[in-house]
Amino acid sequence: MARPSVSVPAAARAALVAAVAAALPVGCASSGGHAPPGAGGRWLDLTHVYDETTVVWPTSELFDHEMLSAGYNPKGYYYSSARFCTAEHGGTHIDAPVHFAEGHWSLDEIPLDRLIGPAAVVNVRAACAADPDYQVSVDDFTAWEAEHGRLPDGCLVLLDTGFAARWPDAASYLGTAERGAEAVAKLHFPGLHPDAAAWLVAERDIHAIGLDTASIDFGQSTHYESHVTLFMADIPAFENVGDMSELPPWGAFVAALPMKIGEGTGGPLRVAAWVPD
Repeated sequence: MARPSVSVPAAARAALVAAVAAALPVGCASSGGHAPPGAGGRWLDLTHVYDETTVVWPTSELFDHEMLSAGYNPKGYYYSSARFCTAEHGGTHIDAPVHFAEGHWSLDEIPLDRLIGPAAVVNVRAACAADPDYQVSVDDFTAWEAEHGRLPDGCLVLLDTGFAARWPDAASYLGTAERGAEAVAKLHFPGLHPDAAAWLVAERDIHAIGLDTASIDFGQSTHYESHVTLFMADIPAFENVGDMSELPPWGAFVAALPMKIGEGTGGPLRVAAWVPD
């Protein structure tokens, strides 16, 4: 049976646009080149699907989805239902600050305005292609600012390493397809340099940061200093974000909404970006 089409009245669309505009941080709403979602753009899905191919940390359990029922029952209607089991930090997901900062926000405590807003996209694809252990530096941010202006207060920062194109090949994406604790030392993928994390906290006022690798710290990290620095400042991180190649350096509007898990240290994340024409 075909699904009925749903049209949204113009008045409702206008109200939605106005509400989004009102919710934007003042610094970002006034920045040139950005407009809230509405006519004259398109939505992009920056989320990897959760299934048997989902990449998870080597020490985490793989995503499991079990179909419990699928078919027509004796009453004549179709019914399907399933259950799933997943690590909080597998697939496209969010790290809540409490993940590395005791007493800071758990997943259910992160305010919505930290997860929705205009996005600054820092393209470091060339550097990461040359060095899978590349760490995004302060110089990468100041180079972005030299071209696009200061990172606006309240914006979401996305680091485009190009590694989303390697998903779901764990050997290419993580640096190893091995599983277990011994595999962690063999991880090779880009991340955010701790000095850059400290600079963002001390010198800028961003609401969240994300990237298209398995961790905000690079694969060879042993102390996860960028996690600690960001999360002590209640800046959540989006990890395993999907392909950002169609995002402009500035002008996209991102909504990154996680499952609302009580006391969660992280959880599955649906990331969508509105890109103006």
